[in-house]
Amino acid sequence: MNERRGETERIMLEKGIVLGEVPMPAANYLPAKQAGSLVFTSGNDCRVNGVLMYTGKVGGELSVEQGYAAARQVAVNLLSVLKAHLGELDRVKQVVKMLAFVNSAPGFVEQPYVINGASDLLVEVFGERGRHARSALAAPELPFDTPVEIELIVEVE
Repeated sequence: MNERRGETERIMLEKGIVLGEVPMPAANYLPAKQAGSLVFTSGNDCRVNGVLMYTGKVGGELSVEQGYAAARQVAVNLLSVLKAHLGELDRVKQVVKMLAFVNSAPGFVEQPYVINGASDLLVEVFGERGRHARSALAAPELPFDTPVEIELIVEVE
């Protein structure tokens, strides 16, 4: 039996983090796929109620702070995917790896600061279980002109 039952969602409630509905995939893929004790999520963007909270390039139309906020929303959306897949977020033993892409204006090199929005949220929610390995990469374009796309690998109980 999971000793943390309900703890993760209690923490989220205290912090005002509200999960949304998992959107239907835009193409032929699954939102999450489990292999043994690992769950791999597909890339997610910064939609709120089906609408991108921002569009455009970070370092161009968008500031680092706006990119950070977008990355934070992506992390919330990833938690929604995990909850839908797992039934409860307390089953997350640890966040293992994050792969993040930032829709970057030419010459923009502050991708790690943008993606901290997602990393910080995962540590807020999961504590030490939320610390992860990570890549934060520049992309010249991202689908639907989203500023950030992120995928996760988590280990589950």
